[in-house]
Amino acid sequence: MPKLPSYHLFPTAETASKTLAAEIGELVSSRAAAGQSAVLGLATGSTPIPLYEELVCLHRNGLSFANVTTFNLDEYLGLERKHEESYWHFMHTHLFDHINIPPGNIHIPDGTVADENLQGHCLDFENAIVRAGGIDLQVLGIGRNGHIGFNEPGASPEVRTHVTSLNEVTIADAAESFDGPQNVPARAITMGVGTILDARRVVLLAFGGSKAGIIKRALTPGITSEVPATYLQLHDNVSFFVDADAGAAIEPSSLPE
Repeated sequence: MPKLPSYHLFPTAETASKTLAAEIGELVSSRAAAGQSAVLGLATGSTPIPLYEELVCLHRNGLSFANVTTFNLDEYLGLERKHEESYWHFMHTHLFDHINIPPGNIHIPDGTVADENLQGHCLDFENAIVRAGGIDLQVLGIGRNGHIGFNEPGASPEVRTHVTSLNEVTIADAAESFDGPQNVPARAITMGVGTILDARRVVLLAFGGSKAGIIKRALTPGITSEVPATYLQLHDNVSFFVDADAGAAIEPSSLPE
């Protein structure tokens, strides 16, 4: 039965990020103490930057990431790793270059794969998640159109890692970073909704007033492909970590805690 994700309102993005970083730190350290790995699904964009800053701080204070395996949600097609807007570059700049995660434990879709090899690349990515034992905790952001990863409006809840065309809203939101919409890649590789829903726990971060409307819809009963984030209502362990601006359109008293 669908149910609404748990909702947590924080005064700032920093306090929300610190709370999630502490949860991740506990997962990583407890698994390490048991001689086990921790598998994280990671997101990009401005939203998780404060989270990655907190994780780097935890590492500097003693948290080891030697037992961590990561899988990134997505990557633009057509961008080399060294491109400043590639998600490979983003993740290394904001997180991987500052912690002790083994390079072989990092999995990011490859935006340079030739078209004829894309289907196999997506299948290999899915198989790597299975070999790692599945994702323990998946971090998500949310687009203004309700996308999670690059699962745009119209995405199926069963779809796995795949190639997708970017929605016009997504392109418009990325345009400034690429010096104009004409420079934004038209396609991306993304984990599918089905892949995301397989994670044992999902935490969606949303910060800023531009996300207020879509957060209200995602936390309103009713699942629709036109708002892919509503598929999270199919998962039994999802939390939304929202700052005051992103939560401005909803009444916390009407939502589960």
